[in-house]
Amino acid sequence: MPKEQSHPASNKSSNNKEGKDEMIKTSITLQDLRRKIYTKAKSEKDWRFWGIYVHVCKIETLREAYKLAKQNRGSPGIDGVTFEQIEAEGVEKLLKDIQTELLERTYFPLRHREVGIPKGGGKLRTLKIPTIRDRVVQGALKLILEPIFEADFQPGSFGYRPKRNPHEAVEKVAGAIVKGKTRVIDVDLKSYFDTVRHDILFSKIAERVNDKDIMRLIKLIVKSGGKRGIAQGSPISPLFSNIYLNEVDKMLEKAKKATNSDGYLHIEYARWADDLVILVDSHSKWKWLEKSSIQKASRRTREA
Repeated sequence: MPKEQSHPASNKSSNNKEGKDEMIKTSITLQDLRRKIYTKAKSEKDWRFWGIYVHVCKIETLREAYKLAKQNRGSPGIDGVTFEQIEAEGVEKLLKDIQTELLERTYFPLRHREVGIPKGGGKLRTLKIPTIRDRVVQGALKLILEPIFEADFQPGSFGYRPKRNPHEAVEKVAGAIVKGKTRVIDVDLKSYFDTVRHDILFSKIAERVNDKDIMRLIKLIVKSGGKRGIAQGSPISPLFSNIYLNEVDKMLEKAKKATNSDGYLHIEYARWADDLVILVDSHSKWKWLEKSSIQKASRRTREA
């Protein structure tokens, strides 16, 4: 990728155009592109990616996003359009229409359809279901953004990440208990989805993304779910939630390093989306670490 400007917050239009033209000319599969983005992000932690909007707009990316949306099935959004209707009219027609709107900057997401899901105790969890068209756009955006932020995510985070599953999180918790970390803290993050501050989320994404078209699209998508919070039920929300809570994971990683001066780990954690479990050494000398972890994790969640 082209060398970034010395002032990364300000894009030069000529440089952006040159970069986009170069990327358009380069023949590369989506899989190879994602691998290259991840490698770049992993090797250069301060790099801010620009000229990547063009990849979101590619038919190959949109086609893969549609495939993933169909695999997840799900009910139609507020427009009532189903996968069966789309395929009867032609998937390629839908993808071409979406591509045109994205390239011409005329794309705007529709409101979500809200569905109440019982979660026990007579309470409901509200899922916000985007239209299939909007799911495709979100999926395409996720395909390009995910490898950037995967390079920054911590080893204790398992939820909704490539090549990770719930069994690994359970094994990590079980292994920590076997090794004597029996002070188990279940940090309540259940309500944070509804309280995520958009400005903070956007600033965290902008630390790695210096593309005004990408940022515009992100803001359109996030704000279509309401003035505050992240819409549970959309394809890109899990990625946004992991970006938002990455600071909590980093804090816990620092705690692990800071307390292993004797060569042993005295704290461990595992997070699956909004489920965070912290495990602390059972020895009385580490009791302070239990209280400290709760306070810091709760504060970081509020400030995230």
